[in-house]
Amino acid sequence: MAQPDDMFGDDDYPAYTMGRAAEIVGASQDFLRRLDEEKLITPFRSAGGHRRYSRHQLRLAARAREMVDQGTALEAACRIISLEDQLEAALEENRKLQRDRSSETA
Repeated sequence: MAQPDDMFGDDDYPAYTMGRAAEIVGASQDFLRRLDEEKLITPFRSAGGHRRYSRHQLRLAARAREMVDQGTALEAACRIISLEDQLEAALEENRKLQRDRSSETA
């Protein structure tokens, strides 16, 4: 189990309640529920069933809110963010493979 000090730097630690998450993101609690329905973020659940959000999830929610505020449909915003994140992960994997390949030939 992570020590409390370790959790401060953990972007995936579910530290925020739904109310606090909505306040931080600048959106309604219903907006956060809709992001869950669209599968952009899946909040953690406390023992009592309450939604809990991590900083990483709040960043995704904030990106979605910005896109929606600019006129993008919620469903499209969620899909775009998912695809952008998949692309970034693939590019990072490609960079890693390139580095590994370069070090093998050196």
